[in-house]
Amino acid sequence: MTLLHQARRAVQRFGVDVNRFPECSFDYRTVQLMRHSGADVVLDVGANRGQYGEMLRRFGYQGRIVSFEPLRGPFDALRRRAHADPLWTALPHALGDERTTVTVNVAGNNGLSSSVLPMLPRHTEGCPDSRYVGRQEAEQYRLDVLWPQVAGPEDNVFLKLDVQGYEEAVLRGAGDFVGRCCGLQLEVSCVPLYEGGLLFEQALNLVQNRYGLTLMAVVPGFTDRRTGQMLQCDVVFLRGGDREMGGI
Repeated sequence: MTLLHQARRAVQRFGVDVNRFPECSFDYRTVQLMRHSGADVVLDVGANRGQYGEMLRRFGYQGRIVSFEPLRGPFDALRRRAHADPLWTALPHALGDERTTVTVNVAGNNGLSSSVLPMLPRHTEGCPDSRYVGRQEAEQYRLDVLWPQVAGPEDNVFLKLDVQGYEEAVLRGAGDFVGRCCGLQLEVSCVPLYEGGLLFEQALNLVQNRYGLTLMAVVPGFTDRRTGQMLQCDVVFLRGGDREMGGI
């Protein structure tokens, strides 16, 4: 038995596991895919407090980040985090398929599960802390209107969406610019969690058939602790697929 195996068995008695870092990190693998795609601008939609941008920096991404977060509390934290990074911009916008004012339902888990869409009982059963505790109005924009402000014609854009079921509306609002993206990451539901929200199989069909990107990774996400069932996951797509990624 190796020293690593001995250490793992020792700490597992206390409910802790030890893995090789960073190779065993799903986040690290995602950033590796992003780097191999040539991404030099990441559009981080539904940024909350900037956790995704911080993760990108931790694992070596050095390009520009543009983060969108409509809720006031999380945006204030995001803005402070981005302020220290000259290549990170924070914008207080919701994104969708029309220019309008929307009402965002604020979730009790630090806003992580907040959505424009109504939350279904399956979500609150799996995570009672995610119940909606308030509402905020936010200005919603189409991404194709904002695109010239956040990305240039020569930029390789990786688009990340964490908008709790509202992904298809954001993609519609991006218009033809989705076809220019070198990669796409979506958080999607494996079972219905939001009324009218995009589901895993629908996301695969939409992104692969309409936008021509190839599925490269599935990152486990929100799990029902009572049953072990995965309720949400992230799916990562790149343009070109296996033909251009054989060196990973």
